[in-house]
Amino acid sequence: MVVTAMAQTQEIPREPTSTVAALNPENVTLLEQHGLSLKPLDPIGVEIYGADVRNQLPEPAIKALEEEMANRGFIVFKHQAGLSPEELIDACKWWGGREIHSTHGVHPATPGRNRHIFRCSNDGRQGILGVGPQWHNDGSFEAATFSHSAYYMARAPENGGGTHFAHQGAAFDSLPPEKQDFWERLVSVNSASSVTHPVVHTHPISGRKSVWLHLGMTGAVIERLPDEGLTIDQLKTLPAHADSFRLLDEAAMKELFNDYNDLLNDSFEDGYGIRFEYDTGDLLFIDNWAVAHRASPEAHLPAEQQGLRIMDRVTIKAPRNLSPHFGLPQYINMAGPHPFNKDGVWQAGGVGFRWKDDIRLQN
Repeated sequence: MVVTAMAQTQEIPREPTSTVAALNPENVTLLEQHGLSLKPLDPIGVEIYGADVRNQLPEPAIKALEEEMANRGFIVFKHQAGLSPEELIDACKWWGGREIHSTHGVHPATPGRNRHIFRCSNDGRQGILGVGPQWHNDGSFEAATFSHSAYYMARAPENGGGTHFAHQGAAFDSLPPEKQDFWERLVSVNSASSVTHPVVHTHPISGRKSVWLHLGMTGAVIERLPDEGLTIDQLKTLPAHADSFRLLDEAAMKELFNDYNDLLNDSFEDGYGIRFEYDTGDLLFIDNWAVAHRASPEAHLPAEQQGLRIMDRVTIKAPRNLSPHFGLPQYINMAGPHPFNKDGVWQAGGVGFRWKDDIRLQN
């Protein structure tokens, strides 16, 4: 009887319900014709073998790989050790707006002091410390937030220190319908730059509805109030009126941010996230509108404990803005008065709204 009672209370494992797309067979065939082989990672990402990124890929191959990035989140060119700054940057210009979009400072150890390379490390003499501990997308303070980012592992640590990735289209699909409806009516305001972005957008390549929220630099979230009988798409076409919106209050903000954090944390069990570990010479490109990422906790441990970690990041210009819905402007001045209800959160500067007190917000 005791055994039976215990068995009845055991937690039933969740079955993954991922909606991450498989590799497109036509893209695989095309890329193989250009000497590349593809290995899909489980459940997201693709490793690329047979390439030397010092050599320009043909345009059809670039287009196929950009599509796979949009569908599977990221690609990794293996065995690219010894890239010069110029070679790295030239390969980054294959994607998105085909030019580099740099907004960072330059660490003294950056190769050639190249202004387009953001060098990260777990040794302050070798690069910037402590970058990206929470889920985020690069360049959230820009209207045209970076379309893609490159992470080049110049030196991988011996004892691990990778990056976590979560597919934001599959994350949206995993939300219950009532939460999908609510999140689609939300627009975030960046605490540092006052730029606005939709919390759910439609990816320009994959066409998938995808969640998008910066956990470390958001000062307000605006809700478009529902109108009975109107769909989300219909709401997006209506003119903006102040009485159609409200600012989320502190309780609603904390719930949203914790739900978003939990949603991406759940990606590892639910089949749309991966804890990726690098080899030295890996050149990883993400579609920054398709996946969120964060550094693994091990990436920030001292070099004496993990081994020296040196990563070079390059960010790539988007061909369009990530614009808000519902007639809202691309910028709403966070230094000015509240535009809507006066009891909502309106937190300018720094890391914006602190949704959790026991974590470090630095992205």
